[in-house]
Amino acid sequence: MTVGQISLLIFALAFLLLVLALSIFLLRLTRSVSVLTTDLDTVVRSSNELIANTNLLVDDVNDKMATLNVTVQAAADLSETISDLNQSVRKTSTSVSGFGTATKTGFALVLSKLFKKSSKKTK
Repeated sequence: MTVGQISLLIFALAFLLLVLALSIFLLRLTRSVSVLTTDLDTVVRSSNELIANTNLLVDDVNDKMATLNVTVQAAADLSETISDLNQSVRKTSTSVSGFGTATKTGFALVLSKLFKKSSKKTK
């Protein structure tokens, strides 16, 4: 064997080792991609189910919110009515209170005049 043939044999063995290493790498890469694809499909299916459940939940919440809107509006109307009633009671109370003061003052004035007349008669 000549030096050229030996170098050609070494080059062929190195090329064969390179091809074997690349083929092992490609096989492992193919398996990894396959596993990743399977896992990704599982995740996509799960996320689709989760999105569907979320959509159902949002629809249910929206329906309940629409039902509660009527109740909240009724409570707001009731609150406004109570506020109006409260204002009316305050106004009436103020006017009655003023009337009571005027009546007391008038009554005191009438009593004082009566006592003055009766005290004049007794003298």
